[in-house]
Amino acid sequence: MQILFAKNRDPYLLETHLPKIFDQSIQNSFNLYLFQLYLVQHICKQAKNVADKIQNKYLPSVDDKNFVPVLYENELIQSLVQNKKLQKLFDKGGFVQWVDEDVLKNIYSEFAKLDWYKAYADKATEDKNHLETLLELYRFLRKNVLFNETVEDQLYNWEDDDSLIIGAIKKTLKSLPAKDEFYKEYMLTETDTLAFGKSLLHAVVENDEEYAAIIKPTLRNWEAERVAVVDMILLKMAIAEFLNFESIPTNATLNEYVELSKIYSTPKSKEFINGVLDKIMKDLLQKNLIKKSGRGLLAE
Repeated sequence: MQILFAKNRDPYLLETHLPKIFDQSIQNSFNLYLFQLYLVQHICKQAKNVADKIQNKYLPSVDDKNFVPVLYENELIQSLVQNKKLQKLFDKGGFVQWVDEDVLKNIYSEFAKLDWYKAYADKATEDKNHLETLLELYRFLRKNVLFNETVEDQLYNWEDDDSLIIGAIKKTLKSLPAKDEFYKEYMLTETDTLAFGKSLLHAVVENDEEYAAIIKPTLRNWEAERVAVVDMILLKMAIAEFLNFESIPTNATLNEYVELSKIYSTPKSKEFINGVLDKIMKDLLQKNLIKKSGRGLLAE
């Protein structure tokens, strides 16, 4: 959608350039996944740094003596640390240059103030739930201003992939200890989302005027020129799915673009998109222009 919006705003952006831009956006999404995983690992490492400093203290406090760097030394995080292929990807991404050590230290310091974390890091606590602690850490990070600013500084507009990446990181944490090239699950290939995205992009650009003509009669008192740009793009994308992707149920397409309108468009767009798309869908079905097969028949 973002690429189509850019195309709308820049008439000199050629269709031949769009696949390359799309490929870059896909790579950026994977980099976002890797960078957040890198941050989780290295924020956990701050616990080890704290423990090292405590060892060098002349008069450590009682809390110091009870502190254990289990946040970093547990088997779950260590499975990331010891995964050579993952660490090579971190190095290739240049993530060490993306974030200052003081930033990691400050984020960890805020996290370390939480009472439940203090209990977890106390050597007297026998029952240590490492997975729940890592999930809580990630919840904390998602709300942390400094964490979000750090990601935003390196990957502009990363919020566009926010829900996708959050789900991927949580799934990764829940699947730890990490096994070999586990991250490949989140690398898109030509056979799945990448191929679908390119096909959808091509269909919308190639049939722009045709889709606009399908939309116009459903607008009632609205003039096509007055419809929000994002809403018009979402409608055209939905029509492209209706007409070109036989395996996607029509109701799934309808629901998907209503949800997208809630994220990307105006407060009233949800009702607008839902109403217009419902009319378009029924009209296209009546004219027998929508052909579905396989799982695409589920909602028919």
